Amino acid sequence: MQARPIQNTAILIFANSAAEDSRIKHFDAKSPLFHKLTQETLKTVKATGMPYHHFTEREQLGKTFAERFSNALQQVFDLGYDQVISIGNDSPHLTAQHLRNTKSALSEQQVVVGPSMDGGFYLLGLHRSNFHKESFEALPWQQAPLYKTTVAYFQSKGCTVHALKKLIDIDSIADIKLLSNHIKTLSKNWIVLFSSLFLRVKKFGAVRWTRPEQVHQPIPFNKGSPLLLV
Repeated sequence: MQARPIQNTAILIFANSAAEDSRIKHFDAKSPLFHKLTQETLKTVKATGMPYHHFTEREQLGKTFAERFSNALQQVFDLGYDQVISIGNDSPHLTAQHLRNTKSALSEQQVVVGPSMDGGFYLLGLHRSNFHKESFEALPWQQAPLYKTTVAYFQSKGCTVHALKKLIDIDSIADIKLLSNHIKTLSKNWIVLFSSLFLRVKKFGAVRWTRPEQVHQPIPFNKGSPLLLV
């Protein structure tokens, strides 16, 4: 019998490898962006002192996004944790305090959701009692109404949904342009990381960053982001 973990809350980082993220989000394969994003995300997570599990495309199981994400959550719950906080690696404004506040708010009656600008979410915190794999997979993943539908789903189950501040997540070059309008709200580390990208977006515009053969193709973004056309 597997021993229960000492802590009852774990963080699930559901994020592909840098190479895979660059491919599906239409960034230059040589760009260090997603490697740096993952490094900074891990630094933020480690600062909370909570145990964490990183699921890249190598650890994810399932044919569809819904299956892969649901399976990852189930695997973490199966380790014995009562609460899981799921995040990606692409929200520069996410802080350790967001994660600590989420842990404090979680209970059998309360779910925490962090909405993103595109209609999805960058964070989901839930208790094992509120996770029902089949119903969870049926949510409109990678579609515009994901956040609203997710909130309505948990409310229909009698949960109180606590919404965090809306943040930007990076799923395309257009999001870099959007992020550049909020540079004063970024930490020094993030400003250094994005400075060269901000300059390129300002000089060339977002469309120059997309490879020609991928224009107008749907993008399999992360859990919080709808499928959009470039």
